[in-house]
Amino acid sequence: MADSTWVEEALDQYEVPLVRYAVSLLGDVEIARDVVQDTFLKLCKQRPKDLRGHLAQWLFRVCRNRAVDWQRKERRMTSLSTPRLSLLRDKSSGPLRNLENEEVLSGVEELIEALPDKQREVIRLKFQQGLSYKEISSVTGFSVSNVGFLIHTGIRTIRKRLGKDKSSKRILRRVK
Repeated sequence: MADSTWVEEALDQYEVPLVRYAVSLLGDVEIARDVVQDTFLKLCKQRPKDLRGHLAQWLFRVCRNRAVDWQRKERRMTSLSTPRLSLLRDKSSGPLRNLENEEVLSGVEELIEALPDKQREVIRLKFQQGLSYKEISSVTGFSVSNVGFLIHTGIRTIRKRLGKDKSSKRILRRVK
């Protein structure tokens, strides 16, 4: 495979998820795109065989590091915006159920936003990006057991705050 081909394939597969991830860290789409562009520029300097089997983790790790560097450089923390958790929507139900789910999702998004930074980040990587605990560990630098603990603690906090609402619990069970 030609050098440019593997980078183009990586760009096609990972650009959108990386931008979403960077936006979740930075709160700004344009800055996130710049960070992702830097990530892919760094990828161009890598050899394909060096990244075989862990390209996704490498990309997310570099993206995260670039975002952190940008935040340090700017010396300001931005408010994070949580992308819609559309993967939780139940498209097979009627409008009333969808409205109910939207209300719950909105509440879940607010609860995710209220979590500590580390919990919020690993939950996003797990449920929005679909990364495994091992991949999240590689991206964040946290141990695999710490990733599991952070996810478990974050979800427990969200469930506790949602209370005993049956429709909320039904939606959260699908996340797990």
